[in-house]
Amino acid sequence: MKNRIAVFASLCGLFCLMFASPQVIGCARDALKLCAELILPSLFPFFVLSILLSKLGLPAALGRLLGPAASRLFGVSGAGASALFIGLCGGYPMGAAYIAEMSAAGAVSREEAERLLGFCNNSGPAFIVGAVGAGIFGSSAVGLALYGIHILAAVLTGLLLRKRGFSPSAPPAPCKTPPFSAALPQAVKQAVSAALSVCGFVVCFTVLAGLLDAVGWFSLLSGSLSALTGAELHFSRALLTGILELGSGVGAMRGLSLSPANLALAAGLLGWGGISVHFQTLSLFSDSDIKTALHFAGRVISGVLSALLAWLFAFFFLR
Repeated sequence: MKNRIAVFASLCGLFCLMFASPQVIGCARDALKLCAELILPSLFPFFVLSILLSKLGLPAALGRLLGPAASRLFGVSGAGASALFIGLCGGYPMGAAYIAEMSAAGAVSREEAERLLGFCNNSGPAFIVGAVGAGIFGSSAVGLALYGIHILAAVLTGLLLRKRGFSPSAPPAPCKTPPFSAALPQAVKQAVSAALSVCGFVVCFTVLAGLLDAVGWFSLLSGSLSALTGAELHFSRALLTGILELGSGVGAMRGLSLSPANLALAAGLLGWGGISVHFQTLSLFSDSDIKTALHFAGRVISGVLSALLAWLFAFFFLR
């Protein structure tokens, strides 16, 4: 049944592509421009470095250093807690890619990897401060505030998803790490593959949003949401676009004023990440037995907490 629905939806998409090719070409061009100007420059270096650090044994070293604190706070090992740092520095889907790399190397168990996905895959400072703060609201200071809110929401999500009574297993025995001369080329190859995968999903979901707009569904949904909630149409379109794809959703926010509601919208979209990010994460674990249900739950929790914290921040400090 699921395959039939997927086939039907794909055929509908193909039909729409044939009759809305100008809109599709424009959306694909905008998405590729976004990838070239923002996503690849901000993500690719972090992909290389995080994969390289994992191959050179950073998770095991951090596991010994952070173990006690990570166990008490989040119910994970120290090696697992390092994924939170990587995710908050590298951005989507760097945290998930790092968890996949640690799991493949045996640094974390399957159960721990699944819980780490709930709060360690986050947006990074380059996107939040540059694209959202400066690009949408014209203020890097607002971007820094949003980044602080994003970090706090991630930590709170980790506390909410904490497994009580967790007792970390002994740190994995140090395994032989490859020399730097071998680890760097491997990291670059894996980073190229991961970065192209991210860009592919960004283009795919941007085109999907464009198709929905071309056939009038986006306008209908946006109008209905505005009528139901009283929000302005611009706000509703940005919300619906961001639910699908984060970069396009942020781009759709251009022109919105700095208000508690709009700041909450930006924070909520950053916390949620977009359906595109969820598919990027699924692709990283497609060859493993790791389930990604907690990733979805964590992104929902983080999105709600981020929106609430941003609204409170704007209400008390931006009046």
